[in-house]
Amino acid sequence: MKFIRIILGKIILLLNFVFSPRGVKRTPEAQQQADQKAQTMQLYQFEACPFCVKVRREMKRQSVNIALKDAKNDSVARDELLVGGGKVKVPCLKITQGGEEKWMYESSDIVSYLQKEFA
Repeated sequence: MKFIRIILGKIILLLNFVFSPRGVKRTPEAQQQADQKAQTMQLYQFEACPFCVKVRREMKRQSVNIALKDAKNDSVARDELLVGGGKVKVPCLKITQGGEEKWMYESSDIVSYLQKEFA
């Protein structure tokens, strides 16, 4: 089963590379504003997880550079996710606003949030 998951993960990454979405074009001022908003966010993810790929593709479509945390290979990121979010489940978007942290799970919810915030 693990072997199949590894093969499928590599296929998903290859297809994502070949069919990478185009980013939105913004004025320099609008892009700077989007970059500032993105600095308040971190995405906890696994590289080959199809739901994480879905979120990263939306990040590319919206031309935002949200910090990526590898919760599979980085034990510090994994512990942050467990302590802050309450469970090790990816993708998870950590949003820090006004000193408060919000942990958003579910790829569809994250994609909707990114579309709302950066469209």
